[in-house]
Amino acid sequence: MANLFEYEGIRPTIAADAWIAPTATIIGNVTIESGASIWYGATLRGDDGPIVVRESANVQDGTVIHTTPDVTTEVGVRATVAHQCMIHGAVIEEEALVGNGCVVLDGARIGSRSMIAAMSLVGPGKEIPPGVLAAGVPAQVKREIAGTPAEFWVQMNPVYYPELARRHAAGIVRLPDDFTS
Repeated sequence: MANLFEYEGIRPTIAADAWIAPTATIIGNVTIESGASIWYGATLRGDDGPIVVRESANVQDGTVIHTTPDVTTEVGVRATVAHQCMIHGAVIEEEALVGNGCVVLDGARIGSRSMIAAMSLVGPGKEIPPGVLAAGVPAQVKREIAGTPAEFWVQMNPVYYPELARRHAAGIVRLPDDFTS
């Protein structure tokens, strides 16, 4: 069972068909919509403001999502936040993909169907328009993604991750504490 916590009287709201990995931690004002998945070791801490993970979005292993007072941090419909990212007080729009190890800071907005390349930093207040690849520290728009390999990943993840979450929900088995191979 995932680590779920009430904070100051506010409990997470999790759709019945969302999948939360048993080692994920969800705290306070967090809403996880239908078909979304939160992967191993991810932490979503809704103490200063709300966090919303929209329908069929996925937040992958080791990611931390937090917010700032009175700001809603949002992961859009069918969006992907890849492994070991930090999202803080930002909005990731529909079907956007934030690559491995990215940091997206307060007030930033990632446009729909855009991709942020691995290890990029999207600074406070930065807006990445829809349908582009952005990369670097700080992240800068490099090109439109239509017809590029980045487009494959943006289109593939919203299809792949809901199915992978179903497989994990049905196929993982906790081993006993005294397990040896």
